Amino acid sequence: MLYTLRILLVIVFAAITLHAEDAKEPVQPGETIIVSGGVSLWVWEKWKASPHDNWWANFVRAARIRIEQIKTARPDQQITWLVYRPAYLTRSRQDNRDYTALVASVRDTFHIKLMWFDSASQLVNYLNYGQPRDRVKINGFEYFGHSNKACFMFDYSNVIDSGSKCWLHESELGKINRSLFTSDALVRSWGCYTGESMSQKWRAATGVPMWGFVGKSQYLTEELPVPATAMGHWTR
Repeated sequence: MLYTLRILLVIVFAAITLHAEDAKEPVQPGETIIVSGGVSLWVWEKWKASPHDNWWANFVRAARIRIEQIKTARPDQQITWLVYRPAYLTRSRQDNRDYTALVASVRDTFHIKLMWFDSASQLVNYLNYGQPRDRVKINGFEYFGHSNKACFMFDYSNVIDSGSKCWLHESELGKINRSLFTSDALVRSWGCYTGESMSQKWRAATGVPMWGFVGKSQYLTEELPVPATAMGHWTR
């Protein structure tokens, strides 16, 4: 009996993971929005056993991979890429390199629209009013950046150690208009833990499910992020 239950749990777990990774691309026309949060600074991370963001491009590279996927599958898809500017300015000063120019090079390569944002309110304002939403719905929204189970953290460990001063919390999702998304919109958060709470709150606020990780995510250089542990998985 116990053995059978374990087998069933393994099958269910595998089915959940497979379904998440096979999430269908939207068919209805609209705008796809990609968001890249900011990276941390060495001044805060150097004391840690496992520092965050040794590579400045964690969230830029992942977004680039996803943008290329979309453009390969749907060459005419309208894509807007929103990037949290303050963190890349401070990281540029730390590393003595102009990362904003490198971000702009991704825009030029794939011929997409790049929008820098400095606050969560600017991000939400673009979602609501960046296009005439009665005609241009959102058919995709994907977040690459730091997060916990309840919020996107756009400047984690960039301004203060192991914390954030700029975030979008699940309690603020009601600011996003419910009529923005197509019925088949693909919404995913590639940050840590968002599947544990924020995904459910997103659906309640917007009417659209959001895939999120249970547990930590691991950012890679040549692939999209994956669960950081064997027990981590997607959910919505």
